[in-house]
Amino acid sequence: MVEAERIRIEVSFDGGQGLGALVAVSAAEELERALASSADGAFDFEAEDGHYTVVLRRVVFVKRFLREGRVGFGNV
Repeated sequence: MVEAERIRIEVSFDGGQGLGALVAVSAAEELERALASSADGAFDFEAEDGHYTVVLRRVVFVKRFLREGRVGFGNV
């Protein structure tokens, strides 16, 4: 079975708490869509280190990190 491509996200909540997780790209996209639609309720997703449920109305921002760069020389 091929493992899904993963990306690091950081979710910040009102009150100052936050979490960082390595998730499938599709999970990051679904979270962004849920937030953009102003949906109420909770959003569940799987991360490398476990299962998360976040209350959408408490999310202040989501940072989606760029994919890791490759080590070595590239075209300049």
